[in-house]
Amino acid sequence: MELENTSGTPVDTDYAGSITEKILAEVSKVLVGKDRDVLLILAAMVAGGHVLLEGVPGVAKTTMAKAVASALNLKFKRIQFTPDLLPTDIIGTMVYDPKTGEFRLRRGPIFANIVLADEINRASPRTQSALLEAMQERQVTIEGNTLRLPEPFIVIATQNPIEMEGTFPLPEAQVDRFLMKLDVGYPNRSETIEMLKRLRTIEEWPIKPVASEKDIMALRSMSWSVHVDESILNYIADIVEETRRHPTVKLGGSPRAAISLLQVSRALALLDGRDYVLPDDVKNAAKPVLRHRIILTPEAEIEGIDPNQVIDEILRKIPAP
Repeated sequence: MELENTSGTPVDTDYAGSITEKILAEVSKVLVGKDRDVLLILAAMVAGGHVLLEGVPGVAKTTMAKAVASALNLKFKRIQFTPDLLPTDIIGTMVYDPKTGEFRLRRGPIFANIVLADEINRASPRTQSALLEAMQERQVTIEGNTLRLPEPFIVIATQNPIEMEGTFPLPEAQVDRFLMKLDVGYPNRSETIEMLKRLRTIEEWPIKPVASEKDIMALRSMSWSVHVDESILNYIADIVEETRRHPTVKLGGSPRAAISLLQVSRALALLDGRDYVLPDDVKNAAKPVLRHRIILTPEAEIEGIDPNQVIDEILRKIPAP
């Protein structure tokens, strides 16, 4: 049984696969060993969601976001989050123009296609909420004026998992707003050597636009037509339900987690040049989609168990169709 097609846009697998290949090739000029992370960011854009990047400083989180924006010729803005950052610094405000004697709108950096929220957990909860409202509603309200944000629109937020002094950790309900959470780790030895060899090329920033916002919006429309078999739907439901039953989990995946798992699986299938979802698409989406939506019991945390281990165990337990 096929999931209901809500758009009617036919899937052009050659077009989708070609766009993906061109973007990955272009981004790889400045990023070494990050193809999987870049692919997942593209999947988030196709699925219409946002991404939380967690990693120590210096692992190319900012470069990754800039590279994707450059390859897609999208408007990119970076916001450095600090404790004194105000909501108006993000969304904008009305300013008085002495020449005209009137107030005029000054738009904030949120009005971009890709917004990098650098070290999001360094801002106060009030400022975090202003950003997360824009993420959810795709609009902002300034002095009673409601303004739509551009499409595509994606927030890529970063946070350091080690340094906690002077930070305001995101509450679980806010973390759940992110479609995916990617753990950005260190490169291996060979990737480090290759990066050092390419240093001058990276500094020169040779990335050229190979796609556009129209391509992303076209892929987003096509993703609704990607075939999802009944067995895949059952597989997704079983995985999410098992996160709620697992003995080490205090709080498992919500219905939003199941929806996110479906949408990312669809996007990954499309970016791979297919018009149908495979169990492997679900498996590849499982950790990025679920790891930040699972809250472990205090006992499990003391034992050093992390959500990735729980998801691996669940994927081994639930038979793939």
